[in-house]
Amino acid sequence: MQPLKLGSVYLSLLLALVLQMLPWSGFGLMLRPDFVLLTLLYWLLRAPQLCNIGTAWFAGLVIDLATGGLFGQNGLAYALTAYFAVSYQRRLALVTLWQQAGYVFVLLLIAQLILMILKLFGGDEAPGWHYFLPSITGIPLWQLFIFSRLGADSHPHRT
Repeated sequence: MQPLKLGSVYLSLLLALVLQMLPWSGFGLMLRPDFVLLTLLYWLLRAPQLCNIGTAWFAGLVIDLATGGLFGQNGLAYALTAYFAVSYQRRLALVTLWQQAGYVFVLLLIAQLILMILKLFGGDEAPGWHYFLPSITGIPLWQLFIFSRLGADSHPHRT
């Protein structure tokens, strides 16, 4: 296994930011997973010495600046989600990949719930059930991360 480099972490986060900023519209916008959060979760679970809660907070602030939303809402959501991810990071080595996907699904839901609460406090209307679709579509993308060559050397392929 090759040692991980900080440049690969930031390059993948930059690629995720580009994917997040693509001009999505219609049903694709409703289904679009949070690419930056998924990439952060991947690196938080794989290499917490390179990607930490501060990185998640900073990435959330970049998303806030790029989208023009309320400054700090994504930073808070990403930092709290990163905290929960890192707190159980060592235990996840003992579970199967499908159980890990379930944990990532819960983390994605936590981030969306935090964002929804902050938006409701800001005066937005309550979203419908489709608000949680990105968490559901994020799981196949997570599995693609894990089963890809990028994650092949860090996780045994247990089912």
